[in-house]
Amino acid sequence: MLTQENLWKLLLSQNFYPKKIKMQANIQLDDIDTRIISALGVDGRRSYAEIGLEVSLSTAAVHERVKKLLERGVIKRFSISVDPATVGLNFTAFVAIRNDGGIHCREVGQRVRELPEVMELHSVAGEHDFVAKIRTTHARALENVLYQIKSIPGVARTTSTVVLNTEFEDRPVDLSWVQRV
Repeated sequence: MLTQENLWKLLLSQNFYPKKIKMQANIQLDDIDTRIISALGVDGRRSYAEIGLEVSLSTAAVHERVKKLLERGVIKRFSISVDPATVGLNFTAFVAIRNDGGIHCREVGQRVRELPEVMELHSVAGEHDFVAKIRTTHARALENVLYQIKSIPGVARTTSTVVLNTEFEDRPVDLSWVQRV
């Protein structure tokens, strides 16, 4: 019998849901937390001493706050940002994917996740079930990815929008505009 606990174990083992399931949707952050997050968002390699000077805290206090932000899941990871064009990924498209109900959307999402050209996948409301951001080297490579997506059981159709120019992306998180209570 499939219990709720076994269902969660199954979903977590499929790597579709994050390992940490947050029970609290809005974690309260103070002004210093938001300034630390914004500073790390611009440059994740900045030293805690440098950030401490900016937010008027000691190095140890910044370290402790970052540790707590990591533990609470506010900061998910530290990563790098690569300029796609410099590594040959010159062709970007957003692809809307519609499921025909043959298999569950979660299964379609998991299969799409396996394609390395798919940079992002968003479950959406409306005519389509997903929107994927895809980066390839050229149009023919996008066509190959589309064939792979369309071969997934349950995918009824795709609709592509090719990016002509990117005005901005990969914007660092700036929480200065968020109203604090």
